[in-house]
Formats: sequence, C-alpha cells, structure tokens
Amino acid sequence: MGDKGMHKIEINLKTMVAADFGAGAVMISFGALLGKVNLVQLWLIASLEIIFYALNEAILVGKVHISDIGGSMVIHTFGAYFGLAATLFFKGKEAKDSRHNATSYNSSMFAMIGTVFLWMYWPSFNGALAEGDNQQRCFVNTVLCLTASCLAACLTSRLLNKGKLEMEIVLNATLSGGVAIGSSADLSTHPIVPLLVGVVAGIISAIGFAKVNAALLNKFSLHDTCGVHYLHGIPGIIGGLVGAFHCANLIKVMGATNADAFLKSLGGTNRNGSSQFGA
Repeated sequence: MGDKGMHKIEINLKTMVAADFGAGAVMISFGALLGKVNLVQLWLIASLEIIFYALNEAILVGKVHISDIGGSMVIHTFGAYFGLAATLFFKGKEAKDSRHNATSYNSSMFAMIGTVFLWMYWPSFNGALAEGDNQQRCFVNTVLCLTASCLAACLTSRLLNKGKLEMEIVLNATLSGGVAIGSSADLSTHPIVPLLVGVVAGIISAIGFAKVNAALLNKFSLHDTCGVHYLHGIPGIIGGLVGAFHCANLIKVMGATNADAFLKSLGGTNRNGSSQFGA
C-alpha cells in the first residue's frame, strides 16, 4: 500500500507528557476501584477509559480551547468521576464490610512517603507543558496553593477530630491544592489567589474525607477505595471554576482581543478566552 493514507506519530517530550497525563487519569480512576476488581477487569477499564479520555481532551482542549494547563478538568475531574461511575457496578456493600477494608500503621507510613513525593513533584506535573515565564508561574502558584491546602486540611482535621490529625486527611486532602490550581497555574495573578484557592480546597477536601465519604457509602453504597472524589473530583471542579473566573477577569481587564492574544501565547494549549464567555 505504500505510505498513502498513512502518517507518522511524532514522539517528543510533549507527546510523552501528554501520554503520561492520560495514564494519570486512568490511575486516578483505579483509586476508586482497587481491591474490588481483578487484573483483567482493570485492563478492560483502562483500555476503554483511555479512548474516552482522549476524546474528552480533544473536544475540551482542541475545540473549546479551555484553560487547563495542569489538567484540573481534563485529567483529575474526568479520572475521578469515570472511576466513581465504574465503582457503582462493583459490590460496594461487600467492599464496605470486608475485613480488608482497613488501614494499618505500616501501610500508612509507606503512603506518607508517597504523599511527600507527590507534594514535591506536583509543581513539575502542573508545569510540564508550560514554557519560560509561564512555567515559573506554574511552579510558584502550585507551591503556594499546596502549602495553603496542607495547612488548611490539617487544621480542619484537628477541628473535626477533637484536636487529632486523621491520617486519611493528612495523606490526601493536603494535596488538594495541587489539583485545584491546575487550570490557572500558568496565569499571572496575585499570590493571594493561589493561597485562597488552596485554603478552600483543603477545607472542602478534608470535610469530604471526614464526613461526606461515609454518608455516600451508607446511603448509596458508593465505595471510593482511595477517596478520589475528594482529592481529585471536587478539587478538580474547583480548579475549573477558578480557571473560568480567571479567564473572565482577564477579558474584563485586558479586553477580549488582548486577553485572547495572552492566552494563546501560553505554552501547552491553544486557548481562546472570549469564546468561553461570549465576549
């Protein structure tokens, strides 16, 4: 047949990072399913999800031109709710009452090591596709937001648990700021913005782990093994809203034409601010 109708798939740093993001979305979904499915089921779910992930990304990034450099919407929100939808089909009541549905000192210690590494490397995740000054803004905004969410989550945990720290909150809700700032991490803003976003994300995520998770499990048998709803799903929605308001503010301050030019100058995605708000 020759090369007619064929094209080469270019492999470079950006395509590899994009593939890593797709794997990240699948990993988030697995967080809601672990312990309830076998390897064959995991493989089938991953094979189907990556197709819908790519379709969702193509529509939102390629057609709608959303501002989402760190994947708050495309990666975290999609991965979380895909996994939560799938987990409804996998015996939530049995998983709830299983003797294996518990943590231990050793597992918590190893998980804490993972949390520390995630905290350290989350700025590079959010800024992987940015360039130059935009990448520097990603790093600074992400660190500020993570710091605020860590403090807010720990404080909320103490308030909800009579002065004690709940390990599940410490391991998860402390990272919610990295998700919540993802959509607007590369946008120029005052430092107070990522700090406030982190505080809100940390508080809401901690409350989700402490109160809402058990309520959804008891009422709807929604068994979320790793709490992806409160680390990725809800903070991802917060991130999408923050990004939308940030773009709207850019249009208000700079005007539609200048705002579009600024958004399109950012590395990683082809964005159009005015098309999102009817300006």
